Amino acid sequence: MSFPEPLTRLIEELQRLPGVGPKSAQRLAFHMLKAPREHADRLATAIRNLKERVTYCSTCSNITDVDPCQYCSNPERDHHVICVVEEPQNVSGIEKTGDFRGVYHVLMGAISPLQGIGPDELTIKGLLGRIAGGDVTEVILATNPNVEGETTALYLARLLKPFGMRVTRIAVGVPVGSDLEYADQWTMHKSLEGRREV
Repeated sequence: MSFPEPLTRLIEELQRLPGVGPKSAQRLAFHMLKAPREHADRLATAIRNLKERVTYCSTCSNITDVDPCQYCSNPERDHHVICVVEEPQNVSGIEKTGDFRGVYHVLMGAISPLQGIGPDELTIKGLLGRIAGGDVTEVILATNPNVEGETTALYLARLLKPFGMRVTRIAVGVPVGSDLEYADQWTMHKSLEGRREV
C-alpha cells in the first residue's frame, strides 16, 4: 500500500534514527498523524531548539547550552581530577552515582581502526592541552569495556604517564546481583584482574 507523500517522507526520515526500523517508523508516523497538531508543533520546536541551542563545551567537549558547560564552570567541582569518557551520554551515567566530584573530558568516540577512527579524530589534543597546565593530579579513564574502549584507554595511559599525574582505569567485572555462571570469559577475566584486598 502506498501512503501520501508527506507520510512516506516522514517514515523515511524516522528510519534514519538509530534503532528505528521500517515498522517502528511507520508506527511513529501514524501516531504523529493521529496526535493533535500541538503535539507535532512541540516536537518540531524541541528538535529545532536542540539544533539551534545545544553545542559542545569548548573545554571538555560535553554537550551544553552554555559555554563552558555546567561542570567546567562549577567552582565546587574538583578541577584537578578529569574523568575521560567516550561520548556525552556517558557523563550522565557517572553523574547518576553521585560519587564523582571532578570534571570530564569527552573524546567523542573511541579508537577504532576498522571504522577509520584514529587518535586524531578524537578530542585528545584538547585533553593534553588541559593537562599541560600542570594542575591535574589524576585522569580517570572511563572508556567502555570493549575492544575499542580498551585500545583507547591503553593509548591514553601511555600518552599521559609522562606527565607525572595518576592515571587510573575504572573497574569492570561482574555486575552486582548477577550470577557467576552467566558471566562471559572476558567479564570474569576483568573481574579477577581488578580484584582488591578485603
